[in-house]
Parts: sequence; structure tokens; C-alpha cells
Amino acid sequence: MPATEVRLAARPHGMPTLDDFEIVDVDVPEPAPGQVLVRNRWLSVDPYMRGRMNAAKSYAEPYEVGKVMHGGAIGEVVRSTVDDLAVGDLVLHGLGWRTHAVLEPRHAARIDPEAAPPSAYLGVLGLTGLTAYVGLFDVARFAEGDTVFVSAAAGAVGSVAGQLARSRGARRVIGSAGSAEKVRYLREELGFDAAFDYHDGPVAEQLAAAAPDGIDVYFDNVGGEHLEAAIGSLNLHGRIAVCGMISQYNATEPTPAPRNLFQIVAKRFTMRGFLVGDHYDARPRFLEEVAPLVRDGSLRYSETVVEGIRNAPRAFLDLLAGANTGKMLVRVERG
Repeated sequence: MPATEVRLAARPHGMPTLDDFEIVDVDVPEPAPGQVLVRNRWLSVDPYMRGRMNAAKSYAEPYEVGKVMHGGAIGEVVRSTVDDLAVGDLVLHGLGWRTHAVLEPRHAARIDPEAAPPSAYLGVLGLTGLTAYVGLFDVARFAEGDTVFVSAAAGAVGSVAGQLARSRGARRVIGSAGSAEKVRYLREELGFDAAFDYHDGPVAEQLAAAAPDGIDVYFDNVGGEHLEAAIGSLNLHGRIAVCGMISQYNATEPTPAPRNLFQIVAKRFTMRGFLVGDHYDARPRFLEEVAPLVRDGSLRYSETVVEGIRNAPRAFLDLLAGANTGKMLVRVERG
């Protein structure tokens, strides 16, 4: 059987289309001495990938046109020339969006499938969960009794951030989402105190109704109207952690900044962007606190699974359109 790769065929203008991707069958690569061959089982699909499709310089190198797109993956070692990794080991690595990858051991982290399902290491126990953890606790400096607002709260990061706030004693946790079903999920399954569908009316009005006493922390995944509404509801010395601004990723024209940003002076609030890559040192304490919550079911997570490597582009477009609940994943093969 050949290997399969998903490549960037063209740089999109605005919302990507399937024509911006190319799916190519190639020979299965051979590992050189000091390397292993991994057959991928799971691929991570993440919003940040949209920025890497552009040519503009950013915090990560752009994808190259005609080359494989890559991201987080879980795979099984099928050939090994090293002592550190054996055939059959499951590993986490960064060369996804292909069925087979050749890796050096330093770029692969062995995972324990007995401790948690392998896919969880791409989501709630992976960089997704770590992003929620450091954004809430290290960047926004959450404190017991805070009222917290999370945008895109039914997504992979937002759903974890809201639950972690609840577990640490938030006074109130509020989430926004893009459908009535996601609102129900936040309230009834994840324990949010309030949630609303941002399609139902102005975000500022819905947030004010859900948080009549204001908010202390805003975990921003959306930007735009959500950020402006959060600034309007922030209490004195509130904190904003900016994880992403998905509302602007496909914009073809400059988007206006929040019109009320001047309130940063009157309210003396802080707003800080962050990248999870700057916080890998927090991973041990993150796992120490969060892994038991996942194991005993007190921190719940959801996955939206798309089957087959050839459907990875469709999964990505669905992610950008908000079709997922929780973590978006591609299952390359069952196993």
C-alpha cells in the first residue's frame, strides 16, 4: 500500500476551499539509521493551521506550496533503527497530514494508551488542554471567585478552559457558542452556569444579561465583536488572555479593532496574547492536575472525528466553519 500525503496546493484568499489542497500517493519512506518509521493513526486539525497557509511571516513558518502540511499526530512505530523506540510503540509527534512519517526519537514522545485513549493526547491531555490551562491560570491569572467568560466555548480549548475555571472555584462561568445544540452541551454536559448562541443577538447584550455583575476574566478564542463585548463587561482590573481570533482568520480586508479599547485606561485591565509553545515548562503540573480529572470523568471532553486521510481538508474547512464540538480529529486508520 502506498503512503498518502495532504499538500498545500495554493494559498487561499479568504476562506479556503478544497482546491487549495492536493492529495498525493507516494512510496512509503524508509527510515535511515537513527530514525523510526511511524504509521499515523490520528491527525490533529487546528485553527492555527489557517495562518500557516498564508505567506506572511508569523510566529511559525508558513506551509510551502506543493509540500505536505503538517501538525500534531499520533502514530505507531512500524520500523525502528533505534533502541529508544520499539515497533508497536505509540508516539506523539508533529508530522501529521500524511499516513507515514520518518522521525528521529527526539521528535517523538511515547504515550501510554492504557492511561487514556490515544486521541486524548492530541486534545484534552495534549497541547489543546495545555493551552487552556496556561491561558487561564498563567496568563489570565484566574483566582477563586472570578467570573469567567469563554468564547468558542464548545471548541477544544474553550471547553477545557471553562471546566477548569469551574474546578478551581469560579463564581460563574459563561460561554458563547454557535448553535443551540452547543449551548445545551455547555450548560447540561459541561456545567457552564450560562451560555448563549452568538447568532441570537448582539454579543454585548447577551453577555451583559448572562453576567449582570460583570466579568473578571475573558478567555478569547474569537476576537472581533466578542472581544469588544468582553471589554464592555470587564470589571476593574479584569484580565484578558488572547488565545486566538478565529473571526478574523479568513478576512480579506483589515478588521476594525475593538471600538472601546480606550477602556483599558479607565478599567485598568490587562490583555495579553500567548502561545502554548512558550509554556511547555507547565506541562508536568498541567498533567498532574488535569489527568486525574479526565480519568475520573469530572472533566469531560468531546471529539469530532472525520474518517480517512483524504477527508482531512474537509475536516479543516468544517473546523473553520464551526462544525465541530470539542476537538476536531482525523482518524487515519482504526487500530
